[in-house]
Amino acid sequence: MAETLLRRPVPREETSGVTVVHDISWQTEPLMYTGLRIVKLAPGARLQEAWDDRESCAVVLTGKVETKCGGESLGALGRRRSVFDRRPTDSVYVPVGAPLELVATEEAWVAIAWAPTEEVRPVRLISAEENVVEHRGRYQNQRIVHNILADTDRVAHRLLVVEVFTEGGHWSSYPPHKHDEERLPDESFLEEIYYHEIDPPQGFVMQRIYTDDGVIDESYALHNQDVVLVPRGYHPVGVPDGYSSYYLNVMAGPVRVWRFHNDPAHEWILTRP
Repeated sequence: MAETLLRRPVPREETSGVTVVHDISWQTEPLMYTGLRIVKLAPGARLQEAWDDRESCAVVLTGKVETKCGGESLGALGRRRSVFDRRPTDSVYVPVGAPLELVATEEAWVAIAWAPTEEVRPVRLISAEENVVEHRGRYQNQRIVHNILADTDRVAHRLLVVEVFTEGGHWSSYPPHKHDEERLPDESFLEEIYYHEIDPPQGFVMQRIYTDDGVIDESYALHNQDVVLVPRGYHPVGVPDGYSSYYLNVMAGPVRVWRFHNDPAHEWILTRP
Protein backbone atom coordinates (compact mmCIF):
# COMPACT_ATOMS: atom_id res chain seq x y z
CA MET A 1 0.00 0.00 0.00
CA ALA A 2 1.24 3.50 -0.84
CA GLU A 3 2.01 5.93 1.97
CA THR A 4 -1.12 7.88 2.85
CA LEU A 5 -1.46 11.22 1.11
CA LEU A 6 -4.08 12.48 3.58
CA ARG A 7 -3.13 14.98 6.29
CA ARG A 8 -5.58 15.69 9.10
CA PRO A 9 -5.35 19.04 10.92
CA VAL A 10 -3.03 18.98 13.94
CA PRO A 11 -3.30 22.46 15.50
CA ARG A 12 -0.36 23.77 17.52
CA GLU A 13 0.17 27.22 18.99
CA GLU A 14 3.30 28.71 17.39
CA THR A 15 3.28 32.07 19.19
CA SER A 16 0.67 33.85 21.28
CA GLY A 17 -2.60 33.83 19.34
CA VAL A 18 -1.06 32.16 16.27
CA THR A 19 -2.19 28.56 15.73
CA VAL A 20 -0.70 26.52 12.91
CA VAL A 21 -3.35 24.05 11.69
CA HIS A 22 -1.31 22.55 8.82
CA ASP A 23 2.40 22.80 8.08
CA ILE A 24 3.13 21.01 4.79
CA SER A 25 6.66 21.33 3.40
CA TRP A 26 8.57 19.74 0.53
CA GLN A 27 11.32 19.23 3.10
CA THR A 28 9.25 16.76 5.16
CA GLU A 29 6.66 15.41 2.69
CA PRO A 30 6.86 13.34 -0.54
CA LEU A 31 7.01 16.61 -2.49
CA MET A 32 9.72 18.62 -4.26
CA TYR A 33 8.02 21.87 -5.26
CA THR A 34 5.03 22.63 -3.04
CA GLY A 35 4.25 23.56 0.54
CA LEU A 36 1.32 24.99 2.51
CA ARG A 37 0.64 26.42 5.94
CA ILE A 38 -2.87 27.02 7.28
CA VAL A 39 -2.76 29.49 10.16
CA LYS A 40 -5.45 30.73 12.53
CA LEU A 41 -4.90 34.19 14.05
CA ALA A 42 -6.75 35.36 17.15
CA PRO A 43 -7.77 39.05 17.22
CA GLY A 44 -4.62 41.11 17.71
CA ALA A 45 -2.25 38.21 16.96
CA ARG A 46 0.82 38.92 14.84
CA LEU A 47 2.44 36.56 12.33
CA GLN A 48 5.91 37.41 11.02
CA GLU A 49 8.03 35.38 8.64
CA ALA A 50 10.68 35.72 5.95
CA TRP A 51 12.32 33.03 3.85
CA ASP A 52 15.39 33.07 1.62
CA ASP A 53 14.62 29.79 -0.16
CA ARG A 54 10.99 30.20 -1.30
CA GLU A 55 8.31 32.42 -2.77
CA SER A 56 4.89 32.37 -1.15
CA CYS A 57 1.33 33.58 -1.50
CA ALA A 58 -0.70 34.50 1.58
CA VAL A 59 -4.44 34.04 0.96
CA VAL A 60 -6.79 35.54 3.56
CA LEU A 61 -9.35 32.74 3.72
CA THR A 62 -11.56 34.51 6.30
CA GLY A 63 -11.38 37.54 8.58
CA LYS A 64 -9.18 40.62 8.20
CA VAL A 65 -5.48 41.27 8.65
CA GLU A 66 -3.36 44.41 8.51
CA THR A 67 -0.59 43.46 6.13
CA LYS A 68 2.99 44.54 5.51
CA CYS A 69 5.30 42.92 2.99
CA GLY A 70 8.86 43.89 2.09
CA GLY A 71 8.51 46.90 4.40
CA GLU A 72 5.47 48.17 2.49
CA SER A 73 2.06 48.60 4.13
CA LEU A 74 -0.68 46.94 2.07
CA GLY A 75 -3.54 47.88 4.39
CA ALA A 76 -6.36 45.67 5.65
CA LEU A 77 -6.87 42.52 3.60
CA GLY A 78 -9.76 40.06 3.74
CA ARG A 79 -13.34 40.03 2.42
CA ARG A 80 -15.12 36.99 3.89
CA ARG A 81 -16.65 35.68 7.09
CA SER A 82 -16.66 32.20 5.54
CA VAL A 83 -15.10 30.76 2.41
CA PHE A 84 -18.68 29.80 1.54
CA ASP A 85 -19.53 33.47 1.05
CA ARG A 86 -18.37 32.36 -2.42
CA ARG A 87 -16.73 35.63 -3.33
CA PRO A 88 -13.03 36.23 -4.01
CA THR A 89 -10.68 37.39 -1.29
CA ASP A 90 -7.42 39.34 -1.05
CA SER A 91 -3.98 37.75 -1.29
CA VAL A 92 -0.38 38.91 -1.40
CA TYR A 93 2.53 37.47 -3.36
CA VAL A 94 5.63 37.36 -1.13
CA PRO A 95 8.98 37.19 -2.93
CA VAL A 96 12.13 35.46 -1.74
CA GLY A 97 13.59 37.25 1.29
CA ALA A 98 10.70 39.71 1.75
CA PRO A 99 9.44 39.91 5.36
CA LEU A 100 5.71 39.31 5.73
CA GLU A 101 3.76 40.66 8.72
CA LEU A 102 0.08 39.98 9.38
CA VAL A 103 -1.82 41.44 12.33
CA ALA A 104 -5.39 40.17 12.79
CA THR A 105 -7.99 42.86 13.42
CA GLU A 106 -10.51 40.05 13.97
CA GLU A 107 -10.15 36.27 13.98
CA ALA A 108 -8.59 35.32 10.66
CA TRP A 109 -7.60 32.16 8.81
CA VAL A 110 -4.76 32.52 6.34
CA ALA A 111 -3.32 30.03 3.86
CA ILE A 112 0.35 30.51 2.98
CA ALA A 113 1.34 28.58 -0.14
CA TRP A 114 5.05 28.00 -0.85
CA ALA A 115 7.30 26.99 -3.70
CA PRO A 116 11.11 26.76 -3.58
CA THR A 117 12.98 29.29 -5.70
CA GLU A 118 15.90 31.69 -5.60
CA GLU A 119 14.46 34.05 -8.22
CA VAL A 120 13.35 37.36 -6.72
CA ARG A 121 10.15 39.00 -7.98
CA PRO A 122 8.36 42.18 -6.78
CA VAL A 123 5.83 42.17 -3.94
CA ARG A 124 2.33 42.04 -5.40
CA LEU A 125 -1.03 42.71 -3.74
CA ILE A 126 -3.66 40.53 -5.45
CA SER A 127 -6.98 42.14 -4.61
CA ALA A 128 -10.28 40.28 -4.69
CA GLU A 129 -11.26 42.31 -7.75
CA GLU A 130 -8.25 40.94 -9.66
CA ASN A 131 -9.32 37.31 -9.28
CA VAL A 132 -10.51 35.93 -12.59
CA VAL A 133 -13.70 33.93 -11.87
CA GLU A 134 -14.41 30.95 -14.15
CA HIS A 135 -17.39 28.62 -14.46
CA ARG A 136 -16.08 25.23 -15.54
CA GLY A 137 -17.72 21.99 -16.58
CA ARG A 138 -21.20 20.81 -17.56
CA TYR A 139 -23.86 18.53 -16.16
CA GLN A 140 -22.65 17.02 -12.85
CA ASN A 141 -19.10 18.34 -13.05
CA GLN A 142 -19.75 22.07 -12.76
CA ARG A 143 -17.67 24.22 -10.44
CA ILE A 144 -16.58 27.83 -9.90
CA VAL A 145 -12.89 28.76 -9.89
CA HIS A 146 -11.21 31.86 -8.43
CA ASN A 147 -7.81 32.32 -10.08
CA ILE A 148 -5.43 33.94 -7.58
CA LEU A 149 -2.09 33.04 -9.21
CA ALA A 150 -2.76 31.60 -12.67
CA ASP A 151 -0.22 30.50 -15.26
CA THR A 152 -1.42 33.33 -17.50
CA ASP A 153 0.16 35.98 -15.23
CA ARG A 154 3.83 36.76 -14.61
CA VAL A 155 3.63 37.41 -10.87
CA ALA A 156 5.29 34.26 -9.50
CA HIS A 157 8.24 32.16 -10.63
CA ARG A 158 6.78 28.71 -9.88
CA LEU A 159 3.67 29.08 -7.74
CA LEU A 160 0.05 28.61 -8.89
CA VAL A 161 -2.91 29.15 -6.51
CA VAL A 162 -6.66 28.80 -7.15
CA GLU A 163 -9.87 28.35 -5.15
CA VAL A 164 -12.61 25.96 -6.31
CA PHE A 165 -16.27 25.73 -5.21
CA THR A 166 -18.31 22.60 -6.03
CA GLU A 167 -21.94 22.02 -5.05
CA GLY A 168 -23.49 18.80 -3.76
CA GLY A 169 -24.00 16.02 -6.29
CA HIS A 170 -21.19 17.32 -8.51
CA TRP A 171 -17.63 16.27 -9.29
CA SER A 172 -14.59 18.46 -9.56
CA SER A 173 -11.11 17.97 -11.03
CA TYR A 174 -13.18 15.85 -13.40
CA PRO A 175 -12.95 14.06 -15.74
CA PRO A 176 -9.91 12.73 -13.89
CA HIS A 177 -6.78 14.49 -15.10
CA LYS A 178 -3.11 14.54 -14.21
CA HIS A 179 -0.10 16.80 -14.73
CA ASP A 180 2.87 14.68 -13.69
CA GLU A 181 4.97 14.42 -16.86
CA GLU A 182 7.14 17.12 -18.36
CA ARG A 183 6.17 16.77 -22.02
CA LEU A 184 5.09 20.22 -23.11
CA PRO A 185 3.08 21.43 -24.90
CA ASP A 186 0.77 18.49 -24.07
CA GLU A 187 1.42 18.06 -20.34
CA SER A 188 3.43 19.75 -17.60
CA PHE A 189 4.81 18.46 -14.31
CA LEU A 190 3.06 20.15 -11.39
CA GLU A 191 2.70 18.82 -7.87
CA GLU A 192 -0.52 19.77 -6.13
CA ILE A 193 -1.88 20.25 -2.62
CA TYR A 194 -5.61 20.40 -1.79
CA TYR A 195 -6.89 22.14 1.35
CA HIS A 196 -10.57 21.23 1.85
CA GLU A 197 -13.46 22.89 3.67
CA ILE A 198 -17.05 21.61 3.72
CA ASP A 199 -20.43 23.25 4.34
CA PRO A 200 -22.01 22.22 6.69
CA PRO A 201 -18.73 21.24 8.38
CA GLN A 202 -19.89 17.81 9.58
CA GLY A 203 -20.00 16.61 5.96
CA PHE A 204 -17.40 14.84 3.87
CA VAL A 205 -16.14 14.73 0.29
CA MET A 206 -14.40 11.93 -1.56
CA GLN A 207 -11.09 12.18 -3.39
CA ARG A 208 -9.25 9.52 -5.34
CA ILE A 209 -5.56 9.71 -6.34
CA TYR A 210 -4.36 7.08 -8.80
CA THR A 211 -1.68 6.52 -11.42
CA ASP A 212 -1.72 4.60 -14.70
CA ASP A 213 0.75 2.06 -13.33
CA GLY A 214 -1.31 1.47 -10.17
CA VAL A 215 1.53 2.34 -7.81
CA ILE A 216 -0.77 4.97 -6.30
CA ASP A 217 -4.47 4.13 -5.94
CA GLU A 218 -5.88 5.80 -2.85
CA SER A 219 -9.41 6.95 -2.00
CA TYR A 220 -10.20 9.17 0.98
CA ALA A 221 -13.29 10.37 2.83
CA LEU A 222 -12.20 13.91 3.63
CA HIS A 223 -13.41 15.95 6.57
CA ASN A 224 -13.49 19.71 7.05
CA GLN A 225 -9.95 21.24 6.99
CA ASP A 226 -8.22 18.11 5.69
CA VAL A 227 -5.31 18.33 3.25
CA VAL A 228 -4.48 15.92 0.42
CA LEU A 229 -1.09 15.72 -1.30
CA VAL A 230 -0.91 14.96 -5.02
CA PRO A 231 2.74 14.31 -5.92
CA ARG A 232 1.49 12.68 -9.14
CA GLY A 233 -1.53 10.95 -10.62
CA TYR A 234 -5.18 11.63 -11.40
CA HIS A 235 -7.11 13.30 -8.54
CA PRO A 236 -10.92 13.73 -8.94
CA VAL A 237 -13.15 15.03 -6.11
CA GLY A 238 -16.79 14.02 -5.50
CA VAL A 239 -19.24 15.97 -3.34
CA PRO A 240 -22.26 14.23 -1.69
CA ASP A 241 -25.75 15.67 -2.01
CA GLY A 242 -26.59 18.29 0.60
CA TYR A 243 -23.03 19.54 1.10
CA SER A 244 -20.84 22.14 -0.61
CA SER A 245 -17.12 21.82 -1.21
CA TYR A 246 -14.37 24.43 -1.12
CA TYR A 247 -10.76 23.70 -1.78
CA LEU A 248 -7.63 25.75 -2.17
CA ASN A 249 -5.23 24.35 -4.78
CA VAL A 250 -1.49 24.94 -4.59
CA MET A 251 0.56 23.82 -7.61
CA ALA A 252 4.22 24.18 -8.54
CA GLY A 253 6.82 22.45 -10.67
CA PRO A 254 9.94 23.10 -12.72
CA VAL A 255 7.98 25.14 -15.30
CA ARG A 256 5.07 27.43 -14.40
CA VAL A 257 2.66 26.09 -17.01
CA TRP A 258 -0.58 24.17 -16.33
CA ARG A 259 -1.13 21.56 -19.04
CA PHE A 260 -3.08 18.48 -18.02
CA HIS A 261 -3.84 15.06 -19.48
CA ASN A 262 -7.31 13.52 -19.03
CA ASP A 263 -7.67 9.84 -18.18
CA PRO A 264 -8.52 8.33 -21.59
CA ALA A 265 -10.96 5.90 -19.97
CA HIS A 266 -13.18 8.79 -18.86
CA GLU A 267 -12.45 11.54 -21.37
CA TRP A 268 -15.49 10.53 -23.44
CA ILE A 269 -17.80 12.47 -21.12
CA LEU A 270 -16.51 15.70 -22.67
CA THR A 271 -18.04 14.73 -26.01
CA ARG A 272 -21.60 14.37 -24.71
CA PRO A 273 -24.11 16.65 -26.49
